Amino acid sequence: MKAAPEAQKRLLDLAELDSVIDRLAHRRRTLPELAEIDERSKSYARLATQVIEAETEAGDLAREQTKAESDVDAVRTRADRDQKRLDSGAVTSPRDLASLQSEIASLHKRQGDLEEVVLEIMERREAADSKVSDLVAKRDEERAALSAAEDRRDAALNEIEKEAGEVQARRAGVAGDIPADLLKLYEKLREQYGVGAAMLHGGRCQGCKVALSIAEMNRIKAAPHDEVLRCEECRRILVRTAESGL
Repeated sequence: MKAAPEAQKRLLDLAELDSVIDRLAHRRRTLPELAEIDERSKSYARLATQVIEAETEAGDLAREQTKAESDVDAVRTRADRDQKRLDSGAVTSPRDLASLQSEIASLHKRQGDLEEVVLEIMERREAADSKVSDLVAKRDEERAALSAAEDRRDAALNEIEKEAGEVQARRAGVAGDIPADLLKLYEKLREQYGVGAAMLHGGRCQGCKVALSIAEMNRIKAAPHDEVLRCEECRRILVRTAESGL
């Protein structure tokens, strides 16, 4: 393949711009915010689940407390009713009086036991409500941190995309200076090796960093200036410049 030396040198400009594009793509993939967002998303999901579980437990305890308090009210109402019967003097039979007094005593004991149950449930509910409050605060804090990380990611991506757009525009201008067949070969090699062209500098290929043999250097020296050369080691296009050591 033949190409003017200046066109071949433009490949080095193109390779440099492609290197910038690759670095931007790597930066886009490895933004620290991406790892942070992943971790915070998982943490937020865990906390959201824990909040639901804690709220369910607190709700169950609230219903349990309501039922226990209802039981206390029922026993208290019955005890008050029996006490009024006793106080009214309507029951005169010693046997009935003894039975009524026994029932009142039993109801008072039952009321006391139920009130202990209510207190115990209230303590558990208070702890459950406190747990809900703590988890909600942690969840909301994690959500805020996640949102902040997402904002930083978006800002960084916007900056990268802006820079990438500018580099792509410059690349299009450089590519326009390169003959189609040479550009096609470059693109094919770039796809295969990551870098499609490298400078011969001081007798060394800057693509694979391998020093060329004396025989290879002599072959290059004898080649026409417009001949497109390839590195024998890495097969990239080898571009000759004033610094090639020829």
